[in-house]
Amino acid sequence: MSGDSGATPVHGRPIRVLIADDQMLVREGFSVLLGAQPDMEVVGEAVNGREAVRKVAELAPDVVLMDIRMPELNGLEATSELAASGAAARVLILTTYDLDEYVYQALRAGASGFLLKDSSARQLADGVRVVASGEALLAPTVTRRLIAEFSRLSDLPSGPAGPRGPLRARLAELTERETEVLALVAQGLSNCEIAEHLFLAESTVKTHMSRILDKLRLRDRTQAAVYAYETGLVAPPG
Repeated sequence: MSGDSGATPVHGRPIRVLIADDQMLVREGFSVLLGAQPDMEVVGEAVNGREAVRKVAELAPDVVLMDIRMPELNGLEATSELAASGAAARVLILTTYDLDEYVYQALRAGASGFLLKDSSARQLADGVRVVASGEALLAPTVTRRLIAEFSRLSDLPSGPAGPRGPLRARLAELTERETEVLALVAQGLSNCEIAEHLFLAESTVKTHMSRILDKLRLRDRTQAAVYAYETGLVAPPG
């Protein structure tokens, strides 16, 4: 198993990972897999969401592998607490449940990515690298589930579409090009794909993305995608 994805360790040092799962075998398995990567260091484990929140404060990991179904405080609640606290750690949700509701809730809670536990060792390691680099693990398959779930919830009286005024007001701060980039991010396109679509250099797309996140006060492209749907900038299909 190699760690040659081309990603650079965080600030020139190994990526610090915290594993939060209530199953010992899962924690140990992930610890062995990631510990074998030359650019990663497993700095701790947590058996529930409450312990995960506490250990993030103590150990300052770069990435938290977070299970959803855990005692005391589940993964979604723990992720929300970490986001509210301003913790720098990025959360990569791991679950055996490939359900729309979990994808949507996890991303809205502040998670930077979503992987199933049956992902390969390489997918897991690459996912950690992507999230640690400041990007979001928003694969097209996950994006489709996100769109479908948003569409379903938006049809409910108390759905997330709600009052959009305050959210939409911030869109006015974006340039026309930045708005185009945001819409394409919401459709699941990577920076490279956006660059090809708009005939731009990939570095230019990255600059636009950075400005979008700054202007909209968002953490990463996952939140940007959710924002685009919640403001109505991009309409769910159907």
